[in-house]
Amino acid sequence: MKQRGRGGSPAPAAHLEGRAGARLHERRGRAAPPPARQAGPAPARAVERQPAAKEATELCYGLRAALAVFEQRRQDIRSVSFDPEAKGELARLLRWADGEGLPVREQSARELAHVADSAQHEGVLLHVRERRWLPPKELAAALLPERSLAVALDRVRNPQNIGAVLRSAAFFGAKAVLLGAPAPHPGVSPFALRVAEGGAEHLLFSRTTDLADTLGRLRSAGVHVIGADAHGSASAEQLSIPGASVLVLGHEVEGLGPRIRAQCDALVRIEGSGAVESLNVAVAAGVLLSELSRARRRLLSSRAG
Repeated sequence: MKQRGRGGSPAPAAHLEGRAGARLHERRGRAAPPPARQAGPAPARAVERQPAAKEATELCYGLRAALAVFEQRRQDIRSVSFDPEAKGELARLLRWADGEGLPVREQSARELAHVADSAQHEGVLLHVRERRWLPPKELAAALLPERSLAVALDRVRNPQNIGAVLRSAAFFGAKAVLLGAPAPHPGVSPFALRVAEGGAEHLLFSRTTDLADTLGRLRSAGVHVIGADAHGSASAEQLSIPGASVLVLGHEVEGLGPRIRAQCDALVRIEGSGAVESLNVAVAAGVLLSELSRARRRLLSSRAG
């Protein structure tokens, strides 16, 4: 016998299932699920607002590195963490950060080491807006007006070496550093910034995944390219430069790659005793930057006269 709805017409199947389901769930002591909805067009949904993209930041630790950020680009600081034992040396930074309403956290040396992944934090750690990387095509324009110096690194990956090169580059008045490495390019690590002792904040940064091509473009724009090579034809003491110049230093083991050497206007060597074949790349950078700085002063003096 058919179940019938009001007025003697057959009850819709969905209503039958709903009543039967309700009786079944009542017997089991559970609430019945709502009857199945009839098929139909889905209601229009409001478009959800997507969260704003998170700002890219970099980690900076070490006393001189942190204070250099404070002096050179304090507007980029996003938070400060410090060990109470370093409070005296950080007094100006902490007062400024507190006045700006930035997060300022007092943490133990162990906690700072955990965040920094290094025990060499010297009691301070900053989160800073990521530095701007100058596009390689803009590098020549930055170097040419003042006949400036730059350093290029060919696949140098050791952060200790990179940091030491940055420190020497800033000390001898170089204007920029160009990092060349295959993709994905790692950039500059917090440990390298720590080793640079604040020198990184006095330099422009650029990077490329094809250093040979970038050096070729710099040459075409009028920048002199000098490669450091243990068997170079010219001695560092004889070094002279015609204008804006880039010193290129090679991989710690392999030296300059063949394509990089082909883009050099000159290959220079550092004279030694012969007891060992070559210097560490960071030490070589310091020696050659000293000679280049001297040559640049001679150039500027002659042009001024």
